[in-house]
Amino acid sequence: MAEQTRARAATMEKIVALAKRRGFVYPGSDIYGGLANTWDMGPLGAELKNNIKQLWWRTFVQRRRDMVGLDATILMHPRVWEASGHVVNFNDPLVDCKTCKSRFRADHLLEDKFGRDDAAALSPEEMSALLREANIACPHCGNRTLTDARQFNMMFRTTIGPVSETGTEVYLRPETAQGIFVQYKNIMQTSRVKLPFGVGQIGKSFRNEITPGNFIFRVLELEQMEIEYFIREAEWEQQFDGWRDAISAWVDMIGLDRDLVRIREHDAGELSHYSKRTVDFEYNFPGPMGWKELYGLAYRTDFDLRQHQETSGVDLTYFDQESRERFLPHVIEPTFGVERSFLTVLLNAYDEEATTDVNGKEDIRVVLHLAPRLAPMKAAILPLAKKPELTSVAWGLYETLQAELGLMIDYDETSNIGKRYRRQDEIGTPFCVTVDFDTLDDGAVTIRDRDSMDQVRVGRGEVSQWLREQINV
Repeated sequence: MAEQTRARAATMEKIVALAKRRGFVYPGSDIYGGLANTWDMGPLGAELKNNIKQLWWRTFVQRRRDMVGLDATILMHPRVWEASGHVVNFNDPLVDCKTCKSRFRADHLLEDKFGRDDAAALSPEEMSALLREANIACPHCGNRTLTDARQFNMMFRTTIGPVSETGTEVYLRPETAQGIFVQYKNIMQTSRVKLPFGVGQIGKSFRNEITPGNFIFRVLELEQMEIEYFIREAEWEQQFDGWRDAISAWVDMIGLDRDLVRIREHDAGELSHYSKRTVDFEYNFPGPMGWKELYGLAYRTDFDLRQHQETSGVDLTYFDQESRERFLPHVIEPTFGVERSFLTVLLNAYDEEATTDVNGKEDIRVVLHLAPRLAPMKAAILPLAKKPELTSVAWGLYETLQAELGLMIDYDETSNIGKRYRRQDEIGTPFCVTVDFDTLDDGAVTIRDRDSMDQVRVGRGEVSQWLREQINV
């Protein structure tokens, strides 16, 4: 219950403010007034994002014998998206306000009005009828002048070639998965993999969302961590359950509160055109967002390989040498959003603790209880005072830790020690290492724990090993 109380200290407004103030996330093109729904990762955000991706890659690719990796291109042959069904099926229901010209997702309007989780499964005609019946007003201007719903394809188009009129029209990929399917045969031939095996990939995708928002939860340019796991059809239920457990273990690994995570099964009308079964791992975001998708797990059958085999004319079957069978593998797909992981980790870690300063005055300590393996800075070296005899020792320790650990270590000698502790708490640094005047006599330093604020004395030569054991990267 303590974890749940801590998570509820966060609001989206507080996270947005903290993210900019401390250099986690900046509005895109900020000096030009920004570009709607684009965000840049600042110095600390880049570290946190990379830590999430590196942990995912080690966990799901490098440490599994049944996995290999891929880094496919963003631009692909346009027929890829015809075969995958994205040209026809990758649509959202769009409505316009005739008065203020704002655009909205029809299913989101119905969800907000009626609380219907199945709104996305309705046809545009059914959505339009419900919108008219409820006489829903424009959320922006309040006028009741919404159009009927119509389908809107979310893929970004661009042109290859020096002249757009004669160039080849292609798409910015809306998902990373198709790169894996298209390269499946090459991977199978060059990596000598045998079923079951998976291919993991981290990469950018682009979706021309009608109503992106909620900070970095829904953006136009996103990064995905996806796996396509190739199996025999008969074992799909067993493999599905295994990957559901693997995603659950990942949720624990990045430190999310289990009370704020649930698994929701898609009903038949909600399933994507390629899926026989899908479950979402949802997180209970603060405020009106509530439960929203964090990760997904889908059983895609052999839809993708079959579509690409028929469209390309290339044989994509798998030959089992033991059984002498030839068949198209089926696929289990676990998919993880990088930005959603990033946002959820920040929301879950944010805390405000009532405390008192050295003068006994009541104060609020803002702290990010980030898992140490994810924290942008693993430790901070803080000389007690800006005195040459202390700073020289502190700089020497900083350089030693950088060389021995190969991790991000901060150094700070500005302002008093209390303010420096608070600064590190607010960016989630798990350990502060203070060089004080006793260090000059006994060669030991004081290490302060971010969460408990307990302090221990550790010899300078033992700090590296102590941190390595605590951080557990």
